[in-house]
Amino acid sequence: MIVLHYTAMATCAEARARLCDPSAEVSAHWLISETGMAEALVDERLRAWHAGAGEWAGVTDVNSRSIGIELANDGRSPFAEPQIAALERLLAGVMARWSIPACRVIGHSDMAPARKADPGARFDWRRLALGGLSVWPDGGEADAALFAPAARAFGYAVADEALLLNAFRLRFRPQAFGPLDRVDAGMATDLARRFGVDGLAPRA
Repeated sequence: MIVLHYTAMATCAEARARLCDPSAEVSAHWLISETGMAEALVDERLRAWHAGAGEWAGVTDVNSRSIGIELANDGRSPFAEPQIAALERLLAGVMARWSIPACRVIGHSDMAPARKADPGARFDWRRLALGGLSVWPDGGEADAALFAPAARAFGYAVADEALLLNAFRLRFRPQAFGPLDRVDAGMATDLARRFGVDGLAPRA
């Protein structure tokens, strides 16, 4: 799979220095600057320390099963157009090299929602999905009781239902607030039906 991050640092240079510092015990395969420069930091064939503790779709050692891409961003600012365009080019290449399906391109917040919020509410997941580089749910509504099992079937490994809803909305409905509703459930059930862990879609 591929895990997307933001660096949460003031500059790309500071992020690069930290990602290349052995004492920091953090690394990523790729770093993309605000200007769109994509820099390989760790060979894709090797394990990088970008994900930490977490789980996605039954994978608990995410570092060993994923490629990490860091976007230079302070966690509050919009992502620059050259940066996202560079990400799209990089994703297309990585996905082709490793036969990674779009449903296995996730955010750090998807696999570690209790600890992480990146790439954050400003990240345009729908744009990636329109380019075949991630997934996006179709419209529709469903019984709210279906939300939690559907979200977990899609890949989220979260027991606490409030945290599960927050993680799901951060990616798919960042402007939504308030209690779980039928739109959340409809989106989750569509994702589970098309990309879930029940064999309805290929998994990497």
